[in-house]
Amino acid sequence: MRSFSHYMTELFGGRVQKIAVDGGFTCPNRDGTVGRGGCTYCDNRAFVPSYCHRTDSVTEQLQAGKQFFASKGDVVGYLAYFQAFTGTHDDVSRLEARFEEALIVDGVLGLVIATRPDCLPGNVLDYIADLQRRAYVMVELGVETMHDRTLQLVNRCHDWATSADAIERLAACRIPVGVHLILGMPGETVADMELTVDAISALPVSMVKFHQMQVLKGTLLAQQVTARQVAVQRWTAQEYAAVCARLLRRLPSDMVVERVVAQSPSGMVLLPQWGLKPAEFQTILEKEIEQYN
Repeated sequence: MRSFSHYMTELFGGRVQKIAVDGGFTCPNRDGTVGRGGCTYCDNRAFVPSYCHRTDSVTEQLQAGKQFFASKGDVVGYLAYFQAFTGTHDDVSRLEARFEEALIVDGVLGLVIATRPDCLPGNVLDYIADLQRRAYVMVELGVETMHDRTLQLVNRCHDWATSADAIERLAACRIPVGVHLILGMPGETVADMELTVDAISALPVSMVKFHQMQVLKGTLLAQQVTARQVAVQRWTAQEYAAVCARLLRRLPSDMVVERVVAQSPSGMVLLPQWGLKPAEFQTILEKEIEQYN
């Protein structure tokens, strides 16, 4: 298991900073392509940083991000992170315009494109494969879980077979694949999460990112949890760290782990309310990991 920072240092020779960019995309389960309403747990405002404004150009957002991170120390370059909504849900010509604009911004070394497994048609995959030959590109797939019953419950509008196929197709094009998983999805047990991690470990995945299930105020999931229509794990930070430590041991030794915890604005979060910064949680996690060694 390797950290994302070490992985970036191996590739680029120093610290690389990701800068979130809103490319103006939407999602297929919001706009009617495959569904309406979006995922029951999702509110994009929870993870869009203050410097990232949808109305600004890609260049303007990247310049604002560079200023935002200027106090964090020296970097060798930046990765433009197309994070908001679904980063490949558009015409190839529009994707090309945004991605190519990002790559000509001074200091940008490559792209990380967050998308869904069902939004990689052949022409889009061909373009990304071509782009990967000219610059570093990682595609980060929102897989979340391997369990179709859960995917249906949260209105993902795709199944596990679609996720596995997307991973294989990206890897066949030699495009690094990142996978996003949510731990504590409605109705899931730790044994269910172990099955998901094992399934991911058997596929050509380069990087994994864990995310605790956050119930955000105003979402359909928050309404369901409040009405006791849906049950989610109500872990303490210590309990969640123990689950993470258990799951991390199941990953291949060369797997890159970008993070295991997410942080949204506290005013948006109904559950869990830990009141911890990521660095504070990391200390708890390291103690849990030590118990396995």
